[in-house]
Amino acid sequence: MLHRGGPELPYQIIAGAVPCNSGWLTASCKIAGVTMSIEEPMVFESFAEILDYKPAFAVIGVHAPIGFLDEATPKGRECDQLAREMLGPRRGASIRSAPSRELLRGDVDSGVDAVTGILLHHYREICDEIAPYRQRTVYSVEPELAFYELNHDKPLLYSKRSEYGRDERKALLVGRLDQAERILCADLPRVKESRLIDVAACMWSARRIFAKIGHRIPENPEWDSEGLRMEIIY
Repeated sequence: MLHRGGPELPYQIIAGAVPCNSGWLTASCKIAGVTMSIEEPMVFESFAEILDYKPAFAVIGVHAPIGFLDEATPKGRECDQLAREMLGPRRGASIRSAPSRELLRGDVDSGVDAVTGILLHHYREICDEIAPYRQRTVYSVEPELAFYELNHDKPLLYSKRSEYGRDERKALLVGRLDQAERILCADLPRVKESRLIDVAACMWSARRIFAKIGHRIPENPEWDSEGLRMEIIY
């Protein structure tokens, strides 16, 4: 299922990626057997640069939708709906419906919330760069589902917009992810603490995917008109 890279390296590299003001914030770690070493977070200007990075990432968990409905549908894709149900009414509200292909193409200019509007150019990058074969390496992940798993399959109490919520998430990461502070305490220009928390969670999900223990929502995903699976992995 997963692309393992060339045999010449004594380790594999996996990464989490989230949109940020200056491009894509990425957190990665080297994995050799049961040993892992977290790298310093980086910011890439484009998603294409992440795909072209050498040595190549064996798994990339990106906080962005992969696979899009041709036209907008109430409540969005099945995977978006199921993620909201799992997280409940409070945390589930953070799961936005993926934009439609007609919106990504610019055929329509309405029906999008403010946050999605800000992220639309990132989503267009995903739409342009991810062909079906890329789904052997690149997976759509959701930080709130990563924290759901870290919290023993229970939604968190607080929003990440609050100090309580950020502390709640950092405590889970530090408790379960060795060297998590290397990501959480990184000093990068124009990168907010909440983004560092999110990218650490995405890397956690990428590690689970690499280990073949990630959960797929839904178990039998829909396919879009371009042959892409519409799913979220955590």
